[in-house]
Amino acid sequence: MDVTQLMFRDDILRGERILVTGGGTGLGREMAEAFIKLGATVYICGRRQGKLDETAAELMEAHGGKVVAHACDIRSAEAINAMIDAIWADGGALTGVVNNAAGNFISRTEDLSINGFNAIADIVFRGTFYVTHNVGTRIIAEKGRCNFLSILTTWVWNGSAFVVPSAMSKSAINAMTQSLAVEWGRYNMRFNAIAPGLFPTKGMSARLSPDGQGANSRMEAHPMNRHGEMHELANLAVFLMGPGAEYVNGQTIAIDGAGYQASGGTFWATLQALGDEEWTRMRDMIEATNQKDKAERG
Repeated sequence: MDVTQLMFRDDILRGERILVTGGGTGLGREMAEAFIKLGATVYICGRRQGKLDETAAELMEAHGGKVVAHACDIRSAEAINAMIDAIWADGGALTGVVNNAAGNFISRTEDLSINGFNAIADIVFRGTFYVTHNVGTRIIAEKGRCNFLSILTTWVWNGSAFVVPSAMSKSAINAMTQSLAVEWGRYNMRFNAIAPGLFPTKGMSARLSPDGQGANSRMEAHPMNRHGEMHELANLAVFLMGPGAEYVNGQTIAIDGAGYQASGGTFWATLQALGDEEWTRMRDMIEATNQKDKAERG
C-alpha cells in the first residue's frame, strides 16, 4: 500500500490500541500498516508466528511505533482469552478491534465435506464472535470504550453460489454487527463493517481464483473496469475506527466500485458452467495451498 495516499493526518490515531485479527497478511496487514502510520499501537494475530513477526518488524522499520504479534487460533476461545489477557497486561485495554481473520475457498456445495464447512464457519462465525465477546465483556466491566470493525462481503445481502459457508458465516456477523450496535451502544462501543469487493491478495487468489477462475475473472464486466486499491480500503477503515465518526454505528458499507449493483458480486456467472474436470483441478490446487500453509504453521 502507498501510505502517502492515506487521507488523514499522521497522528489521528495516537493513543488508540487496535487489534487486527488475521493481521500478518492480506487486507489485515494493509489496515495494520495504516493504523501504525497514523499513530496507533497495533496488535496483530494469526496462526503463523513467523509471518506475524516478519510483518511486525517490517511495519515498525517503515513507520516506527509499536506492533505486537500474537500467534492465536481464533477458533479457540481459550487461546483468545490468553491473548487478550496478554494485550491488557501490555499497556491496558484495547480501544479498537478489526475482525478480519477469515477463511474461504470456492466449491460446489455438493462437494463440501462437514470438515470443509467447519473450516470456514469456525473461523468466521465462531471465531469472530469469540473475539468480540471476550473484548466486549471486558469493556463493559471496566466502563471503557471500543470500536469494532468486521470485514465482510456484499454476499451478506444476497448470498453467493459456490462459497456458501462464507456467505452464511459472514451474514451472521452482519447480523451481529447490527444487533450489538443496538445492545452495546450504551456501553460506549460501536460496531460497523466493511464489505469489500475485489482487492486482490495472494491468499484470496489461491483459494477463490485458482487456475484463473472465480474472483479474478470478468473484470471487464465491472462498472469501473478495475479492482480496488489498498489505500482506498485503508482510508475507509481509518474513518470508521478513528475520531469524528462516533455517530456511525450498526452499518455495513460496501467498497466495491458498484460491483454489487452491477452483477450481485457473486461467483455464479463465472463458475456455473464449469464441469467436473475443472472443479477437480481447482480443488486439487486449493488443497495444495492448504497443505503449504499447514507446513508453514508447523
